[in-house]
Amino acid sequence: MRARSHTYTSASPGLTEKHTTRRVLSIVLRVGISVGLFFLLIWWLPSFDADKLWPDFNSATPFWLVGALLLTVAGNMAATARWYEVAVALGLQVKPRRMFSHYMAGMFISNFVPTTVGGDVLRMSRLSNDTGDGPHSFASVLLERLSGWIVLPVFTLVGLALDEELRGLGAPTRVAASTAGLTLLALGLILLLVGNQRFGRLVSRRNGWVRFVNGLHMGIDELRAKPRDTGRVLITAFAYQAIMLAAAGCAAKAVGINGLGPIELMAFIPAVLIIQVLPIALGGLGLREGALVLFLHDLGVIDEQAIAMGLLLYFLTVAASLVGLPTLVFGGQYWQRASRSRHGR
Repeated sequence: MRARSHTYTSASPGLTEKHTTRRVLSIVLRVGISVGLFFLLIWWLPSFDADKLWPDFNSATPFWLVGALLLTVAGNMAATARWYEVAVALGLQVKPRRMFSHYMAGMFISNFVPTTVGGDVLRMSRLSNDTGDGPHSFASVLLERLSGWIVLPVFTLVGLALDEELRGLGAPTRVAASTAGLTLLALGLILLLVGNQRFGRLVSRRNGWVRFVNGLHMGIDELRAKPRDTGRVLITAFAYQAIMLAAAGCAAKAVGINGLGPIELMAFIPAVLIIQVLPIALGGLGLREGALVLFLHDLGVIDEQAIAMGLLLYFLTVAASLVGLPTLVFGGQYWQRASRSRHGR
């Protein structure tokens, strides 16, 4: 059993106050950027009509809405499975339902407290409490995130390769392909740097927060040595993103978009998902909608419908993450008691 390591320490009141101030300013800035992006998008559109944001409801609309929500929830379960497979590959012993509790608590934090990193920090902290292994818990969350950097670009590039018309759309094609290519390039550079043995020897001799970077280095080494486990991680990663593409397809139908088939979704939605996580806007608001307008306009989708689809995808994510509220409030206390019981404290 690995020695128990403590991930977080309490900060002094002065540092806490400064951190809180920076966090509030960051939230205000991101809200302002999202609002600014929406105004810029509306100004850029030649004849924006707010009335077109509301779809014409018919008997099939509730079906598509419920389907999109259920698929989003299923996607969260698949994402938990992806994280679980990474944790197992790194030798962490934890139950899937416990990881689902931690994952949903992190999702709730990410969607209702305007920061993506906060949810990941919560997941790292709770998994570290469960396993007693802070560095590998840290690595499991980052590697789970990085697996998406492989899958999303692959979906986009395959989608473009399968349809000649999509490859000839001009700016949408160039932006989607460039987004995929740059993501793969960034992933490759990260893996080359962190996975380098010289880098590993350097960080292995350090203490403090650097030991968590060493945990990531060791995690990459362990995945290299376990191709079967790595394969399971990638299978669950592809399954998760396929479910999210299906959810996006249902959302498109719900807002009245009928011309998006599986290939179009495969080519452009992953690029949207990559763009929306840029840490400059609140929950990707403004970025996601602008990307959808860019990618879908030349496919015959009305700009207002593309914006409505982006907003619906956001609200579906928020609604699905409500499951994380009870796990956020009660889950940590329960698992901490269980952890103390296991360790005889």
